[in-house]
Amino acid sequence: MKTAFLLFLAATAQAARFSVESMKYTVISGKGEPISKPLSPSAQPSSETITIRQDDTLKLSFQINDKISKQAVQPAQTFLRFYDEQSGEEGIQPIRVTSSGKVKFELNMAKPPLSLPPTSNSPLKVTLLLGSPSYTPEKLDLFSLHIPASHSAPSHPDEANFHLLPEIAHSFRPEPRLPPRAVSTLFAGAVLVIPWLVLTGLWFSISPRVPRLFSPNILPFTASLGAFEFLLYRYWVELKLGDVLTYGAILGLVTVFTGRHALASIANQRLGQK
Repeated sequence: MKTAFLLFLAATAQAARFSVESMKYTVISGKGEPISKPLSPSAQPSSETITIRQDDTLKLSFQINDKISKQAVQPAQTFLRFYDEQSGEEGIQPIRVTSSGKVKFELNMAKPPLSLPPTSNSPLKVTLLLGSPSYTPEKLDLFSLHIPASHSAPSHPDEANFHLLPEIAHSFRPEPRLPPRAVSTLFAGAVLVIPWLVLTGLWFSISPRVPRLFSPNILPFTASLGAFEFLLYRYWVELKLGDVLTYGAILGLVTVFTGRHALASIANQRLGQK
Protein backbone atom coordinates (compact mmCIF):
# COMPACT_ATOMS: atom_id res chain seq x y z
CA MET A 1 0.00 0.00 0.00
CA LYS A 2 2.81 2.38 0.93
CA THR A 3 4.67 1.59 -2.30
CA ALA A 4 1.59 2.26 -4.40
CA PHE A 5 1.07 5.59 -2.64
CA LEU A 6 4.66 6.64 -3.34
CA LEU A 7 4.30 5.67 -6.99
CA PHE A 8 1.12 7.73 -7.17
CA LEU A 9 2.90 10.75 -5.70
CA ALA A 10 5.78 10.33 -8.15
CA ALA A 11 3.39 10.10 -11.08
CA THR A 12 1.54 13.18 -9.87
CA ALA A 13 4.76 15.15 -9.49
CA GLN A 14 5.93 14.05 -12.92
CA ALA A 15 2.63 15.08 -14.48
CA ALA A 16 2.78 18.67 -13.11
CA ARG A 17 3.19 21.05 -16.05
CA PHE A 18 3.48 24.78 -16.54
CA SER A 19 0.91 26.76 -18.47
CA VAL A 20 1.93 30.08 -20.06
CA GLU A 21 -1.10 32.28 -20.63
CA SER A 22 -2.02 35.80 -21.68
CA MET A 23 1.30 36.32 -23.46
CA LYS A 24 1.64 39.42 -25.58
CA TYR A 25 4.36 41.69 -26.81
CA THR A 26 4.43 45.41 -27.44
CA VAL A 27 6.86 47.30 -29.67
CA ILE A 28 7.14 50.99 -28.77
CA SER A 29 8.78 53.13 -31.42
CA GLY A 30 11.06 56.06 -30.74
CA LYS A 31 8.06 58.35 -31.19
CA GLY A 32 6.14 56.51 -28.46
CA GLU A 33 3.76 54.67 -30.80
CA PRO A 34 2.96 51.19 -29.39
CA ILE A 35 2.09 48.11 -31.45
CA SER A 36 0.79 45.12 -29.44
CA LYS A 37 0.06 41.56 -30.48
CA PRO A 38 -0.78 38.36 -28.56
CA LEU A 39 1.47 35.31 -28.72
CA SER A 40 0.79 31.59 -28.48
CA PRO A 41 4.01 29.94 -27.28
CA SER A 42 4.54 26.26 -28.04
CA ALA A 43 7.30 23.69 -28.26
CA GLN A 44 7.13 23.87 -32.07
CA PRO A 45 9.12 26.50 -34.03
CA SER A 46 7.23 29.77 -34.14
CA SER A 47 6.55 31.67 -37.36
CA GLU A 48 6.16 34.98 -35.53
CA THR A 49 8.79 37.57 -36.48
CA ILE A 50 9.42 40.84 -34.65
CA THR A 51 11.63 43.64 -35.96
CA ILE A 52 12.83 46.45 -33.72
CA ARG A 53 15.09 49.38 -34.57
CA GLN A 54 17.79 51.12 -32.57
CA ASP A 55 15.33 53.51 -30.87
CA ASP A 56 12.55 50.93 -30.30
CA THR A 57 11.60 49.13 -27.10
CA LEU A 58 10.18 45.61 -26.86
CA LYS A 59 7.94 44.71 -23.92
CA LEU A 60 6.90 41.14 -23.17
CA SER A 61 4.36 40.06 -20.53
CA PHE A 62 2.67 36.78 -19.63
CA GLN A 63 1.22 34.72 -16.78
CA ILE A 64 2.55 31.36 -15.51
CA ASN A 65 -0.01 28.96 -14.01
CA ASP A 66 -0.26 25.31 -13.12
CA LYS A 67 -1.71 23.53 -16.14
CA ILE A 68 -4.14 21.44 -14.10
CA SER A 69 -5.11 23.58 -11.10
CA LYS A 70 -4.79 26.92 -12.97
CA GLN A 71 -3.14 28.36 -9.87
CA ALA A 72 -0.35 30.90 -10.24
CA VAL A 73 3.14 29.37 -10.17
CA GLN A 74 6.52 30.97 -9.51
CA PRO A 75 9.15 28.76 -11.24
CA ALA A 76 12.54 28.35 -9.64
CA GLN A 77 14.24 29.29 -12.93
CA THR A 78 12.90 31.43 -15.76
CA PHE A 79 15.09 32.46 -18.69
CA LEU A 80 14.85 33.95 -22.14
CA ARG A 81 17.33 32.44 -24.60
CA PHE A 82 18.51 34.49 -27.58
CA TYR A 83 20.17 32.30 -30.21
CA ASP A 84 21.76 33.25 -33.53
CA GLU A 85 21.60 30.19 -35.79
CA GLN A 86 24.06 31.68 -38.29
CA SER A 87 26.92 32.47 -35.90
CA GLY A 88 26.05 30.02 -33.11
CA GLU A 89 26.16 32.83 -30.53
CA GLU A 90 23.63 32.73 -27.71
CA GLY A 91 22.68 34.71 -24.64
CA ILE A 92 20.67 33.74 -21.56
CA GLN A 93 18.64 36.45 -19.83
CA PRO A 94 17.12 35.67 -16.39
CA ILE A 95 13.70 37.22 -15.91
CA ARG A 96 11.84 37.94 -12.69
CA VAL A 97 8.57 36.18 -11.87
CA THR A 98 6.34 37.57 -9.12
CA SER A 99 4.66 35.37 -6.52
CA SER A 100 1.44 35.74 -8.51
CA GLY A 101 3.12 34.22 -11.59
CA LYS A 102 3.25 37.47 -13.58
CA VAL A 103 6.23 38.21 -15.82
CA LYS A 104 7.25 41.48 -17.45
CA PHE A 105 10.36 41.88 -19.57
CA GLU A 106 11.59 44.96 -21.40
CA LEU A 107 14.26 45.13 -24.11
CA ASN A 108 15.45 48.67 -24.76
CA MET A 109 17.79 48.80 -27.74
CA ALA A 110 19.22 52.10 -26.52
CA LYS A 111 20.61 50.14 -23.54
CA PRO A 112 20.64 46.46 -24.54
CA PRO A 113 21.34 43.91 -21.77
CA LEU A 114 24.76 42.31 -21.55
CA SER A 115 23.18 38.90 -22.14
CA LEU A 116 22.24 39.86 -25.70
CA PRO A 117 24.70 38.06 -28.02
CA PRO A 118 26.53 39.73 -30.91
CA THR A 119 24.11 39.88 -33.81
CA SER A 120 24.34 39.77 -37.59
CA ASN A 121 21.72 40.17 -40.29
CA SER A 122 20.05 36.89 -39.30
CA PRO A 123 17.28 36.94 -36.65
CA LEU A 124 17.62 35.75 -33.08
CA LYS A 125 15.51 32.78 -32.04
CA VAL A 126 13.86 33.70 -28.72
CA THR A 127 12.95 30.78 -26.46
CA LEU A 128 11.35 30.71 -23.00
CA LEU A 129 12.90 28.26 -20.52
CA LEU A 130 11.01 27.29 -17.35
CA GLY A 131 12.23 24.97 -14.60
CA SER A 132 11.22 23.94 -11.10
CA PRO A 133 11.87 20.81 -8.98
CA SER A 134 8.22 19.73 -8.92
CA TYR A 135 7.43 20.54 -12.58
CA THR A 136 8.43 19.22 -15.96
CA PRO A 137 10.90 21.62 -17.61
CA GLU A 138 9.44 23.63 -20.46
CA LYS A 139 11.11 24.99 -23.59
CA LEU A 140 8.73 27.20 -25.56
CA ASP A 141 9.57 28.83 -28.86
CA LEU A 142 8.30 32.44 -28.85
CA PHE A 143 9.39 34.36 -31.96
CA SER A 144 12.23 35.39 -34.24
CA LEU A 145 13.69 38.77 -33.36
CA HIS A 146 15.33 41.09 -35.89
CA ILE A 147 17.51 43.71 -34.20
CA PRO A 148 20.23 46.02 -35.56
CA ALA A 149 23.50 44.22 -36.28
CA SER A 150 26.25 44.61 -33.70
CA HIS A 151 29.24 46.79 -34.40
CA SER A 152 32.53 44.96 -34.79
CA ALA A 153 34.67 45.04 -31.68
CA PRO A 154 37.58 47.51 -31.83
CA SER A 155 40.95 45.87 -32.31
CA HIS A 156 43.32 45.96 -29.37
CA PRO A 157 46.72 47.63 -29.94
CA ASP A 158 48.46 44.40 -28.90
CA GLU A 159 46.25 42.12 -31.00
CA ALA A 160 48.98 41.52 -33.60
CA ASN A 161 51.24 40.08 -30.89
CA PHE A 162 48.82 37.20 -30.33
CA HIS A 163 48.51 36.09 -33.95
CA LEU A 164 50.26 32.99 -35.22
CA LEU A 165 53.85 33.87 -36.06
CA PRO A 166 56.05 32.13 -38.64
CA GLU A 167 57.85 29.09 -37.33
CA ILE A 168 61.36 29.81 -36.15
CA ALA A 169 63.90 27.85 -38.18
CA HIS A 170 67.27 27.44 -36.49
CA SER A 171 70.33 27.40 -38.71
CA PHE A 172 73.64 26.06 -37.48
CA ARG A 173 77.07 26.53 -38.92
CA PRO A 174 78.57 23.42 -40.48
CA GLU A 175 81.20 21.70 -38.41
CA PRO A 176 84.71 22.92 -39.24
CA ARG A 177 86.67 20.59 -41.46
CA LEU A 178 89.82 19.23 -39.86
CA PRO A 179 92.96 18.92 -41.96
CA PRO A 180 94.24 15.42 -42.75
CA ARG A 181 96.08 13.68 -39.93
CA ALA A 182 99.31 13.61 -41.97
CA VAL A 183 99.25 17.39 -42.37
CA SER A 184 98.54 17.90 -38.67
CA THR A 185 101.38 15.54 -37.76
CA LEU A 186 103.76 17.34 -40.11
CA PHE A 187 103.03 20.76 -38.64
CA ALA A 188 103.08 19.41 -35.09
CA GLY A 189 106.46 17.87 -35.76
CA ALA A 190 107.69 21.14 -37.21
CA VAL A 191 106.52 23.04 -34.13
CA LEU A 192 108.20 20.46 -31.93
CA VAL A 193 111.47 20.02 -33.85
CA ILE A 194 112.24 23.52 -35.13
CA PRO A 195 112.69 25.10 -31.66
CA TRP A 196 115.10 22.32 -30.76
CA LEU A 197 117.01 22.78 -33.99
CA VAL A 198 117.25 26.52 -33.35
CA LEU A 199 118.34 25.91 -29.78
CA THR A 200 120.92 23.34 -30.87
CA GLY A 201 122.25 25.69 -33.55
CA LEU A 202 122.60 28.49 -31.01
CA TRP A 203 124.38 26.14 -28.62
CA PHE A 204 126.90 25.16 -31.25
CA SER A 205 127.37 28.80 -32.28
CA ILE A 206 128.35 29.83 -28.76
CA SER A 207 129.95 26.47 -27.89
CA PRO A 208 128.53 26.22 -24.34
CA ARG A 209 130.20 23.91 -21.89
CA VAL A 210 127.66 21.49 -20.49
CA PRO A 211 129.74 18.50 -19.44
CA ARG A 212 127.18 17.34 -16.87
CA LEU A 213 124.03 17.67 -19.05
CA PHE A 214 123.65 13.91 -19.34
CA SER A 215 124.98 13.01 -15.91
CA PRO A 216 122.76 10.75 -13.74
CA ASN A 217 121.86 13.69 -11.46
CA ILE A 218 120.75 16.04 -14.27
CA LEU A 219 119.42 13.64 -16.91
CA PRO A 220 116.02 13.11 -15.15
CA PHE A 221 115.41 16.87 -15.23
CA THR A 222 116.32 17.02 -18.92
CA ALA A 223 114.02 14.05 -19.61
CA SER A 224 111.12 15.73 -17.79
CA LEU A 225 111.52 18.82 -20.00
CA GLY A 226 111.47 16.55 -23.05
CA ALA A 227 108.34 14.87 -21.68
CA PHE A 228 106.64 18.29 -21.57
CA GLU A 229 107.48 18.81 -25.22
CA PHE A 230 106.08 15.38 -26.09
CA LEU A 231 102.90 16.15 -24.12
CA LEU A 232 102.35 19.31 -26.14
CA TYR A 233 102.79 17.30 -29.31
CA ARG A 234 100.19 14.76 -28.18
CA TYR A 235 97.82 17.60 -27.28
CA TRP A 236 98.13 18.95 -30.79
CA VAL A 237 97.44 15.53 -32.31
CA GLU A 238 94.71 13.90 -30.20
CA LEU A 239 94.64 14.73 -26.49
CA LYS A 240 91.97 16.93 -24.93
CA LEU A 241 92.60 19.85 -22.63
CA GLY A 242 91.50 17.94 -19.54
CA ASP A 243 93.96 15.15 -20.25
CA VAL A 244 96.78 17.63 -20.87
CA LEU A 245 96.12 19.38 -17.56
CA THR A 246 96.13 16.06 -15.71
CA TYR A 247 99.34 14.79 -17.28
CA GLY A 248 100.91 18.25 -17.03
CA ALA A 249 100.25 18.37 -13.28
CA ILE A 250 101.97 15.01 -12.81
CA LEU A 251 104.93 16.03 -14.98
CA GLY A 252 105.13 19.34 -13.14
CA LEU A 253 105.66 17.58 -9.81
CA VAL A 254 108.29 15.32 -11.36
CA THR A 255 110.04 18.32 -12.94
CA VAL A 256 110.10 20.21 -9.63
CA PHE A 257 111.79 17.36 -7.76
CA THR A 258 114.22 16.48 -10.56
CA GLY A 259 115.07 20.16 -11.03
CA ARG A 260 115.80 20.65 -7.34
CA HIS A 261 117.96 17.53 -7.34
CA ALA A 262 119.84 18.73 -10.45
CA LEU A 263 120.47 22.17 -8.95
CA ALA A 264 121.60 20.63 -5.66
CA SER A 265 124.07 18.36 -7.44
CA ILE A 266 125.50 21.28 -9.44
CA ALA A 267 125.82 23.37 -6.27
CA ASN A 268 127.58 20.54 -4.42
CA GLN A 269 129.99 20.03 -7.29
CA ARG A 270 130.86 23.73 -7.40
CA LEU A 271 131.39 23.81 -3.67
CA GLY A 272 133.64 20.74 -3.96
CA GLN A 273 135.74 22.40 -6.64
CA LYS A 274 136.30 25.39 -4.39
